[in-house]
Amino acid sequence: MTRGNQREKDQERAQARGKGSKNKDDGLTPEQRRKRDAKALQEKLAKKADKATGPTGGNSSGGKSK
Repeated sequence: MTRGNQREKDQERAQARGKGSKNKDDGLTPEQRRKRDAKALQEKLAKKADKATGPTGGNSSGGKSK
């Protein structure tokens, strides 16, 4: 079974994905990075909680009706 040029295409896609990866050398100490990440997580959870208690009132029935 031959793959043709699929292997080369896959390698090119992998290289393109690698260029967009986050740079781990952001100049922060591990403690600063933990604080930044914790703050981002808290904001994300607060946003999710606001969305859950939004206009629908947080329906907890699970969407099933009898």
